Parts: sequence; structure tokens; C-alpha cells
Amino acid sequence: MGTAPSRCVGGTESGSGQEEDSRPIIENHDIKRRSSSRRHSSGETVHCPTCQGTGRIPRGHESKLVAVIPCNDLRLRPRHTKLYVAISVAVCLLVSSLVLFFLFPRSVLLSPVEFKSSFVYFTKNDVQINITNVLNITNNNFVTVQAYNLTVQALTSDMVVGTVSIKNVTFVNPLSVKMYSFVIPVKLTDTDLSNYCKKASLPVHILYLHLQMAMTVYYLAHYEQLSLETYEYIDCGANSTIPHSMQPPPP
Repeated sequence: MGTAPSRCVGGTESGSGQEEDSRPIIENHDIKRRSSSRRHSSGETVHCPTCQGTGRIPRGHESKLVAVIPCNDLRLRPRHTKLYVAISVAVCLLVSSLVLFFLFPRSVLLSPVEFKSSFVYFTKNDVQINITNVLNITNNNFVTVQAYNLTVQALTSDMVVGTVSIKNVTFVNPLSVKMYSFVIPVKLTDTDLSNYCKKASLPVHILYLHLQMAMTVYYLAHYEQLSLETYEYIDCGANSTIPHSMQPPPP
């Protein structure tokens, strides 16, 4: 009787079993995914700013890593540059205009207001009169004006009969008008004028005076010289002159 040949399959089965035994139970990419998710959940990494929010980088290495982004990335394109330039230019022009408007030198005006009073007294050889006048100093600037060195001459018939010089006058506030009073002493030494003022038979002794004024003002780091001429009349024989406005010089 013959016997059927027998095949040994044990070797084959043992070989496949060894391959399966050498294969890892958990794949490497699964291990990496789990370790990455574990680091993410534990706060060891942060979002990569150039990976559209899908990448992660180790925490604490942000200052040591260099990000590379495409040249056509929107973050490389300047935004609203023309608008910013236009706004900057407009602001500069506005500030310059305001500075010029407020600091541009404007006029300071000196104008007569009125004759206020006079005090007449006689001496043996002459007549002396103290005349009080009022001036207006107009400041059209946005800064304070300092006025000083006021000089006034009183003339009658082209003869100087009185002078006064005041060193420190006053300060004029911005955009305001200030009234300033001053006294000028007049002395009539001419014999004819003295006799005219002392003549008791005349009810009124009219004396016309020509006043020449000069004053220096300082503002906005520069000096300016102001001048004024005006006329007034007084009674040189008594203290009867009532206050009245001073007259401008004839044309």
C-alpha cells in the first residue's frame, strides 16, 4: 500500500507568524499624532502665524524662528498708504496755517481819545499848565504787546512848550484796547503868551496845542515804532476847560 506524501506547513506558518510578531502594534504616525495632540493639549506649542493656523511651533521658540511667507502675501502689501500720506499732509498744512494765523504780526494802533483835564497856575514870569490826556492802544494780535518809551511834545506856533517821556507804559492783552492816561507839563515862558493867558479882561483864553507822540511796542520778538499827531485846545487862563475829544491833524 502506498502512503500519501505529507507536506509540512509548519515552517510556512511559523515564518508568517514571525513577520506578524515583528510588526508594531501601534504605527509610528499614530504615535506622532498622539504625541503632537498631547503637546497641543498640554500647552507646549503655539500656533504658527504663517501656516494659516494649521501649524504648531514649540512654545518659547517664537523669537528664535524665522517665518518665510510668499511674496504675494497680503501682509506684504501696504494698506491705505495714500490715505495715510494724504492725512499727514493735511494735518501738516492745517497746523502750519494755524501757526501762521495766530502768530502772524498784526497792527498795533495808537489813537487819541480825549482831553481829560487841565490845571493852570501862574507864576511871576510864566504860566504853567498840567494837561491830562487819554490815549487808546489797540492790539490786534493774539499775543500780549508791551508798550514803553512814550514821548510827547506839545507845540504852539511851532514852539515847543512842553515835553514828557515815560519809560514803562503798559501791557496790552491780546485782541483788546487799553486806555492810557498821561500828564504833560506845559510851560509858557513867552511874554506875549503869558500876558495873553493872564489877561483878566478876556472871558476865555483859548490856547491851541499841537501834540506829537511816539511810542515803542514789543511783540512777537520784534520792535515797532508808533507815532501820532493830534490837536487840542485848552483855556490857559483858568481851570475851566471841560473834557473833550482831541482832533486829528488837518489833511
